[in-house]
Parts: sequence; structure tokens; C-alpha cells
Amino acid sequence: MDPSEIRRLTEQEDRHWWFRERRARLARELRRLPRPRAGDRALDVGAAGGGNTRVLAAHGWRALAADLSPEAVAIARSRGLSAVRADARELPLPSGAFGVVTALDLLEHVDDDERVVREIARVLRPGGTALISVPCDMALWSAHDEALWHVRRYDRAGLGAVVERGGLVVDRLWSWNVLLRPVVRWRRGRGGRDDLGPPHPLVNAALGAVVGAERYLPVASLPGVSLMLRAHRPHRGNPGDAAAAGTG
Repeated sequence: MDPSEIRRLTEQEDRHWWFRERRARLARELRRLPRPRAGDRALDVGAAGGGNTRVLAAHGWRALAADLSPEAVAIARSRGLSAVRADARELPLPSGAFGVVTALDLLEHVDDDERVVREIARVLRPGGTALISVPCDMALWSAHDEALWHVRRYDRAGLGAVVERGGLVVDRLWSWNVLLRPVVRWRRGRGGRDDLGPPHPLVNAALGAVVGAERYLPVASLPGVSLMLRAHRPHRGNPGDAAAAGTG
């Protein structure tokens, strides 16, 4: 992603409804995990400026941001985060070192997404958790995806298959941003290039309230704009052995 785009998105992420809701969903998943012990490490791959890395740290993890962009690494470090420049396809990090790895809206940017998942599986310790999010459904493909340098959007079967071929076992796969899907499809069908621009504060609050309501409604199995997935590295065998497992 262009450095100016990284700076722009980083400046918005504390206020924008979409980033705030994604952080809330990450926090909810982290609360479902066993409490980290002192020194337990978490890795945020494709961290950009480290907005999600801060969520990991706030939940007791010794968090590390990793991103290919020097601009992103500099921003994360300016926020007081540990950060390293790294290609997600070949992480310069030891195997089995992390209890949690996040890759939030990363895989869609990479041609060889399975290779990224293999690296996530490698650096996870056995039993460790991966939390992944991606944009959903090629039917929603638009100029927005091209502006953000997306390679693809995913369906459930495709995402689950990539993750399991990469060596992880899928625990849960669900949709979010379900209620706004008709609006998103309409807007992008009219040629809208950027849904992450700064909305009017009242619009921002209203959209945040709509997606926030999904946490309490039984809509996670319905088509949405994004998919989230929780998976783990199996305790036995090499990470690649998980490819034979079912999606759960």
C-alpha cells in the first residue's frame, strides 16, 4: 500500500466506525482465550500503524507489529509499539514463538495467500491461535478493492481451504458487517472508490451503532461484507499436517 495511504488510514482509525468495530471484535475474541502469562507473545502481521497491535497489548500480550512498509513500521514505533519490517510470506521470526497471531485484512493483498498462512502456522506455538479477517464475496468487487490493491475477495469455503492448506485447523468462521451489506453493494455499484474516507460524525456514529448491534444479533451466518476466522496450530505433527482436517 502507498505510504500516503497508510498515513491517511492510520490517522482515521481511532475515529472511523469500521476500524473501531474491527478492534472491538478482535478484543472480544481475545477475551475468549486463556489469559496470557507474563512474557507471552503476540504478533500482528500486516499491522500498518499498529492499531490492532495496541489491542493485543491492552489484553496482556507482549505484542509485536510486523509490516512490509517502512512507513507503517515507523508509525507503529512512534506509538510506542515494538515493530519490525517483514514480508508476511517470509517472516524473520522464530518458529513457535507466538501464542496469538493476527492477520486482519492482509491476505487479500497477497498473491500467494497460502504461503502467508504457512508462515503464520510456523511462528505460532502448538495450540496457538490465529485470528484472520478478509473482505467477503467477489460479487462486491469494485473500484474500492482496486484502490486498496486487493487481489481478491473470499467466500467461506475458499478462506477455510486456504487456512487449512496452510497448516491451521479452523475453529470458527463467521461474517461481520452483515446489516450494511445492501448499502455497501449499492454504493460500490455506483462506482464509489473509497469507503474508508472520513464520514460526517453523525453518519460515523450511526454506522458504528448498526455494525455494533450485530454483536447481539444472530446474523454471523448470513452474507456480510467481511469474514472473520479463528484457527489454531495443532499440537501434533508439522503445521502442514492440518490440511487434512475438516473446517469445523
